[in-house]
Amino acid sequence: MVKINDICHMIAIIKGDIIASRKLINPEKWLMPLKELLGSWGTSPRQWELVWGDFFQLEIANPSNALERAIEIKALIKSIEPVDSSKNIGSIDVRMAIGIGDKTHSAQRISESNGPVFIFSGEKFEKLRKEKTTLALQSPWEDFNDEMNLCLRLANTFMDKWSLSSAELIKMILENPNTTQKEIGKALGIKQSSVSGRWNRANVDEVKELNAMYRKKLKKLIL
Repeated sequence: MVKINDICHMIAIIKGDIIASRKLINPEKWLMPLKELLGSWGTSPRQWELVWGDFFQLEIANPSNALERAIEIKALIKSIEPVDSSKNIGSIDVRMAIGIGDKTHSAQRISESNGPVFIFSGEKFEKLRKEKTTLALQSPWEDFNDEMNLCLRLANTFMDKWSLSSAELIKMILENPNTTQKEIGKALGIKQSSVSGRWNRANVDEVKELNAMYRKKLKKLIL
């Protein structure tokens, strides 16, 4: 059982890596945009760190924001066009595990901090390949884990298949949640009817509902 005092100090950690990154000739194509996105959420190396060229960690002070952050990272990576089409590389993708729990030690580098939240994210990250999924979570609550991971597995069936245009749309909506389809069409230089088609193909409504459900269920556990 998780004590109330522990819950009050809970954070989230996202551990992730770029899938098949070594097949790409120019990693800067995704590396710089990813650094810019992570940098907009905190300082490196205390709150985020990117090492070994394709592995990253991100600390999120409010766990309720963790799923949205992960989806935004995925949308960013999948909106980047592959560099070398001769290698028959589809859209670039990312594999991530969200850990929710307590941080018991805070160091100057996120890689040197520790606590249950780091164990949760690390354990789940190691299981992603075996579980054949690209996004999952682990927390102190087993029922929450089971329910959310089932929903994430179902969501991955369409998120993993986002086209460049679908990922671009998701990214835009997450960055500007109150934007209208008319405004999106103007920004992209396309008709509103075309935006509606992209909206449906990207499963925007389902993404929003998934994130809202995650926030609602987590709020009940943290209060």
